[in-house]
Amino acid sequence: MIVEINESKFGKRKYNVGRIVEGQWIFGGICRETKSTFLVPVEKLDKDTLLQIIKDKIEPDSIIIFDRWKAYNCLQDEGYQHLTVNHSVNFVDPTTLAHTNTVERLWREVKLKVPLFGRRKQHFLGYLARSMFVMAFEEDKRFQQFPLEVAALYNPLHPPHPQP
Repeated sequence: MIVEINESKFGKRKYNVGRIVEGQWIFGGICRETKSTFLVPVEKLDKDTLLQIIKDKIEPDSIIIFDRWKAYNCLQDEGYQHLTVNHSVNFVDPTTLAHTNTVERLWREVKLKVPLFGRRKQHFLGYLARSMFVMAFEEDKRFQQFPLEVAALYNPLHPPHPQP
């Protein structure tokens, strides 16, 4: 499997200009073959945090494509193959043809589904979950699929919280 990974910050710009200064970092990836995705909010973008997520979400022996960031340099030691793209030079590596266009498109799609205005910090995980659900199921299938997904998460025979 080939998985593209990247991180993105969801937030707002100070005075609506310049780089984003407030917000939430999300680490994510997408499998090119299956189109399955993962999005994980993270407090820190350090090697230990990202490596644990990679181990949890990506099968060993997968090929992982990412930008040139030192936190990812240990992946070969962990049983993953990896390819890098140096975006300051090109967007597709001329030797390996590696690119991160798929994961960059994922970020664009997710950010389009997260509200720009009236966004509440406490609802952020819900915004991400909604984005992933909408991307996973075609519009005409969502209404039927939603109760099935809820049932998979919450077994009515074993409720997560005691009933009053």
